[in-house]
Amino acid sequence: MRVIAGKYRSRKLTAPEGVATRPTTDRLRETLFNVVAASAAGSIWLDLFAGSGAIGIEALSRGAARVYFVEQSSRAVRVIRKNLESLGISEGGKDEPAEVIERECIAALRLLQSRGVTCDFCFLDPPYRKMGDYEQVLSFLSASSLLTPASRVIAEHDKHFDPGDTFGRLHRYRTLRQGDAVLSFYRV
Repeated sequence: MRVIAGKYRSRKLTAPEGVATRPTTDRLRETLFNVVAASAAGSIWLDLFAGSGAIGIEALSRGAARVYFVEQSSRAVRVIRKNLESLGISEGGKDEPAEVIERECIAALRLLQSRGVTCDFCFLDPPYRKMGDYEQVLSFLSASSLLTPASRVIAEHDKHFDPGDTFGRLHRYRTLRQGDAVLSFYRV
């Protein structure tokens, strides 16, 4: 796994060991960032169910101002921090480009909302076996102050599963399929 483009182009990333984490493939990340590239510079991202952190790191490589990496697994959090450190990306402080939040997703979203965070992009990629997480997270986001009218939510999911078209004020406006994976794009 590697960074596709930008400041950290071609740099290798580590993924958590085992089958609990399914990193987004290089090809799918490239497709995603081809779609959002024009808006990536200076943007704020939420990388939910972050795993290795590859999506958020790609966003930082392409000029994102800040990425919040949300991950519940302490093993995956260690990998995210290792990847950030290997690239020299500062993490933690309010003025740093990255913040890793080791919490269950909804608890992390509540924390970010309480801090007044809004995002330009929110990427979610729950484990495919946890299909209920899509509805829970998308429904929470639709009612939250984390999104603005310009925000985009992107859900990666298996081609055999459809998370749905509408969640409150969130409506799907585009899908992209690549192999066994699909990206569903939502906006307010």
